[in-house]
Amino acid sequence: MSTEYAVRCRTVEKVFGAGDTAVRALRGVDWDVPLGEISMLVGQSGCGKTTLLSVITGLLEASGGTVEILGQALHDLRGERANRFRLQNIGFIFQQFNLLPALTAAENAAVPLLAANMPRRAATERGRELLQKLGLGLRADARPVELSGGQQQRVAIARALINQPRLIVCDEPTANLDAESGHAVMELFRAVAVSPDRAVVIVTHDNRIFEFAHSITYMEDGHIVRRANGNGFADTLPAPVPDPAHRTS
Repeated sequence: MSTEYAVRCRTVEKVFGAGDTAVRALRGVDWDVPLGEISMLVGQSGCGKTTLLSVITGLLEASGGTVEILGQALHDLRGERANRFRLQNIGFIFQQFNLLPALTAAENAAVPLLAANMPRRAATERGRELLQKLGLGLRADARPVELSGGQQQRVAIARALINQPRLIVCDEPTANLDAESGHAVMELFRAVAVSPDRAVVIVTHDNRIFEFAHSITYMEDGHIVRRANGNGFADTLPAPVPDPAHRTS
């Protein structure tokens, strides 16, 4: 596989449960995410996009098909190898930020370095330096409760970027932000993603940020149904065959 792609999914399936109660969350998903781009994944709640996000990051194992991240087949990774691959290559930005309340902003930003066994003082200094670049240098010693929503999001971004991962994955990164803060966050993502060796994947319901996407992929009932770029629909796929299985998020 060429590493011009950050993500390549082929006929990916994800089934929860078994027998009559089985839920098919993903149904034969084919999806490519090129390096150097911001790719957005959209669709109604319950369509499977969060499940797909979890599968491509290795947090969930696919029930069928193949997932390759930066040229690495995820099914070849297990245990500590899988954890190390994620730590070195994937940055996560969560909707609720998931900052540790007892740590300062600089310490929260440094968590991936601490997990990689970097000495605490050196890791925290790296966190402080990155927050400075993100305009939060004066708040590096503040704890999450002392920060606004936009400031907490920047700390979360710093934490995701501090290892210089090649794939950055975001779940509703602007859902809790006002328009100005959301725009500022997307400008940061655009600066990061427009690089030949990185990519950003964003799951979102926020159509205010569509202008930042290089491509938009629409999901429905576990299928990818169409793709769009800045010039409108780039590719329209046949409608999926209806399936009686329940939806999952």
